[in-house]
Amino acid sequence: MKKVLVANRGEIARRVFRTLKKMNIKSVAIYSEVDKNALHVKEADEAIYVGNSPASESYLLQDKIIKYCKELGVDGVHPGYGFLSENADFARKLKKEGIKLIGPSAESMEIMGDKLKAKQAVKEFNVPLVPGVDRAMKNVEEACAVAKQVGFPVLIKASAGGGGKGMRLVENASEFEEKMNLAQSEARNSFGNDAVFVEKFVTKPRHIEIQVFADTKGNVVYLFERECSIQRRHQKVIEEAPSAVLTPELRKKMGEAAVSVCQSCNYEGAGTVEFLLDGDMNFFFLEMNTRLQVEHPVTEEITGLDLVEWQVKVANGEQLPLKQEDLSINGHSIEIRVYAEDTLNDFAPDIGQLKRYRTPFGDGVRVDDAYEEGMEIPIFYDPMIAKLIVHEQNREKAIKKALEAVDQYQISGVKTTLDFAKFVLNHDSFVSGSFDTNFVKTHFSSDSLYTCFEDEKVALEASVDLIWDKILHDDKKDAASCSVESSWKINN
Repeated sequence: MKKVLVANRGEIARRVFRTLKKMNIKSVAIYSEVDKNALHVKEADEAIYVGNSPASESYLLQDKIIKYCKELGVDGVHPGYGFLSENADFARKLKKEGIKLIGPSAESMEIMGDKLKAKQAVKEFNVPLVPGVDRAMKNVEEACAVAKQVGFPVLIKASAGGGGKGMRLVENASEFEEKMNLAQSEARNSFGNDAVFVEKFVTKPRHIEIQVFADTKGNVVYLFERECSIQRRHQKVIEEAPSAVLTPELRKKMGEAAVSVCQSCNYEGAGTVEFLLDGDMNFFFLEMNTRLQVEHPVTEEITGLDLVEWQVKVANGEQLPLKQEDLSINGHSIEIRVYAEDTLNDFAPDIGQLKRYRTPFGDGVRVDDAYEEGMEIPIFYDPMIAKLIVHEQNREKAIKKALEAVDQYQISGVKTTLDFAKFVLNHDSFVSGSFDTNFVKTHFSSDSLYTCFEDEKVALEASVDLIWDKILHDDKKDAASCSVESSWKINN
């Protein structure tokens, strides 16, 4: 490949451009009206305007993007994540025009993009599944009978889509019909498909995902796991690699199961196989994301690999650079998603100007972002400002480095999730590794956040009082030597 268009925006577009530059491949950016001065536009070799600010009028315009690919002589398209990254129609259109999608085939996307088709495919390869059914259900009576057989509580889940949409937890039979109607309605509105299925609700589950890679020559490897259990609204906010609870034996079993998932759909490129892990360390297949993940940097940090480079090489028809026996885990990495959200208002998105924006830096600290001081956070897209990634020798040191990096981050003008991240990193359950996907529901509230930072405020005030006391006693030398270290701050 000599020229690649990135059909995306923001930090992921910038991330892909870095690798393309390293590989001496020309880059093409696309941008909407609100993104005309965005950093990804400035950093590409070429940039083309595709439409108005809403994604439906710009980043999702398949035919327009392909038209520009042909006009600019583009060899390949990297879709990033979100937008068109898992759109089988887009993949087919590119193939028809002789343009390589840096990703899997349309057929693989269709199998893994439908949770029921995915369940049916992996079942042939003996991948563990959550007890339930693997067929669409529209009849309430039949679905409720399945739920009773499986045993409450159960989850009613939309077959298409993700992000927690079209999903309802049902505690007993009396509320089943109402919850199923709600799930179907939401699935219909979100995905144009009201097919749902029923499966056992795994109590206190951990969300463990395996990074996989496959080439066109039949080689498949797993690049170990990521712990993604710290979530709000079924979406991840803090990820780490490796998990604090997996043994080498369990890691191998889950990795080999993930490889089987790839084989079940003739996969190629980068993918992520997601599992639920219960309290007894049993794991169950959840779904497969047929793209690069937001949290891929933690895998890069513990393996020392460039996953985008691997994607390009596979798309070029090359063999995977390494075999499974060549891969190993080095240290520990944590990623914090920095969102423009109000943590005290149920994580509601916040928009506005970044009046102050200073990022942390240093050995083992990485920031993937798309903003500079003075830029606006637009309302049209995901409110993520940046990904803060740290890497250290072990988990304890990684947590310490993450806390230090959060303290160094300076953002004003919008509310952010940095305070929430610090709450999590300091919490006993997180530090001990004893947590699950219910962490926010169980431990987090406005009062708990206030309490967390009230302790720091008290310590800060005590330090200030000590300094003033020394000054009043004319002990200026001692006063000057006093240092106050606190990250206590309020985002505004």
